[in-house]
Amino acid sequence: MVRSLAKVQKKIHKKQGNARSLHENSRHAKKLRRAELREDKLTRLHASRSKASQPLLEMVSFFQEAAQRIQGSLEGVVHELIESYLHRHDERFSDMKKQRRSGQSSYQEDLLKLQVSNEERLYEESGFYMPDLKDVENLERLRSWNGDWTALNGIKFVHVRRDGTEQDASFPPNRLS
Repeated sequence: MVRSLAKVQKKIHKKQGNARSLHENSRHAKKLRRAELREDKLTRLHASRSKASQPLLEMVSFFQEAAQRIQGSLEGVVHELIESYLHRHDERFSDMKKQRRSGQSSYQEDLLKLQVSNEERLYEESGFYMPDLKDVENLERLRSWNGDWTALNGIKFVHVRRDGTEQDASFPPNRLS
């Protein structure tokens, strides 16, 4: 039965009484090691999941701010919002370019270029994954979104291509499910 580290420690301390020392290969020591390893593994998994979902949360947050700024329907400005999202790193990119010496490339600069080119390629080919801004009910849900990953379940998403075609999408995207 899987138990948290704190519960295992408490149960062992209860059985051991005041004796705090454990033999290196005793069953209690093995239980503690297993519980510690399980705790570490869960922490690593949580960190990797949150790191993987961070770009999606930032994107939804960007469109939420835009939806709150612009009242009413966003049907005509969807492509403008996508373009502004794709070029959100332009100032940072130009600052990095000014700071480095000529002839040298920056690793951060290369990462930004790669990220922007991937997002633009997605916009061209398979469609940019974003909340559906044309549905009024969905727009209200987006405006009242609290920033939590689990709250994104109630929001409809679509793939929008540069040529104007839209396709319904599911949440979470395949890479994050």
